[in-house]
Amino acid sequence: MRSKTHSHEDRGNDLYETHPVAVRALLRVEYMPRRIWEPAAGKGAISRVLRDAGHTVTASDLVNYRIHGQAGGRDFLREDRRPPYCNTVITNPPFQIAAQFAEHALRLVDHVYLLMRLAFLEAGNEKTEAGRARLAVLDGGKLATVYVFRNRLPMMHRDNWQGNRTSSATAYAWFAWHRGHRGSAKIKRIAWREEDNS
Repeated sequence: MRSKTHSHEDRGNDLYETHPVAVRALLRVEYMPRRIWEPAAGKGAISRVLRDAGHTVTASDLVNYRIHGQAGGRDFLREDRRPPYCNTVITNPPFQIAAQFAEHALRLVDHVYLLMRLAFLEAGNEKTEAGRARLAVLDGGKLATVYVFRNRLPMMHRDNWQGNRTSSATAYAWFAWHRGHRGSAKIKRIAWREEDNS
């Protein structure tokens, strides 16, 4: 029986463009400052929504997708300073290195919002670097809120996907870290359809 997941080779740059409704849902429940850093911008899905909402976005990505207003060839995990006047990161990181993204972002800025599978809450493997990073960001006291989508997000297909367009079977959430937060995280349920919030 064939696996339903894609191999690492199939995933290539691991680009799964974020559906705009996911970003709009976050903006309805969290106040965001004017300047935001999107360090895994892909082809600009999150940046476009943020800019449409009036934010100034510094967008970058490891891959150069030749997107106007976006810096390509920038490895976020090697960045040693944040953009000027920017203290917030919002992104949908590659899942394999999501914990490292969160950990590194918290070294650079005060507020971090990552869109990830809800399964990220599961325990990390203490024997691996990635597992230790996951435990650190989940249990380190700075995770403030997990905004769990109470209805499944539209499917985020791999870039250049030519197969059938299906609905998502994966549960997603926005994970919000604040450097000044201390204590346990709150779990809040949100909806991407505005009518479902009433």
